[in-house]
Amino acid sequence: MKKGKLASISCTLLLVLCMFCFSFDVHAEESRKQIDGSYLTHENESVGYPTGIARGEDLMVGYSKCVRLANGNLYVGGSTLAAHTVERIGIAVLVERAKEEDTTWEGYDGWIVHEKNADKLSSAKELKVEGGYYYRVVCTHSANDDMSSSLTNGVFIE
Repeated sequence: MKKGKLASISCTLLLVLCMFCFSFDVHAEESRKQIDGSYLTHENESVGYPTGIARGEDLMVGYSKCVRLANGNLYVGGSTLAAHTVERIGIAVLVERAKEEDTTWEGYDGWIVHEKNADKLSSAKELKVEGGYYYRVVCTHSANDDMSSSLTNGVFIE
């Protein structure tokens, strides 16, 4: 009986310790500056995954990407993957920027691409951008009538 109580107490203490560590990590994440769902980072790249659940059966997943390149250039774009070949697949890419003191993002560039009878679609560009801003990519993914979106964190360009 003593071994059982000791094991139970040990498991309880381990669970409490894990909960404390988990809540500490979440608190550290929240202390970073965030604008409209995107953290402001000084990392070289950010990849965004779906923020919502797609309707229906056709859309599998989509992602967006923002990468800092040399000489103030930025690689931006995204991909849409369908669960099977669909009649119409698409991606709308919106590049936005903000300064650290801003409370909203402003549009910088954007485009829409569609393809017929396909199961995947990607679109990307290399942009020459102005320094002193954080840039993020927001994509809307579609496969027939299914839709979802993804967004990256903000990547700083000096």
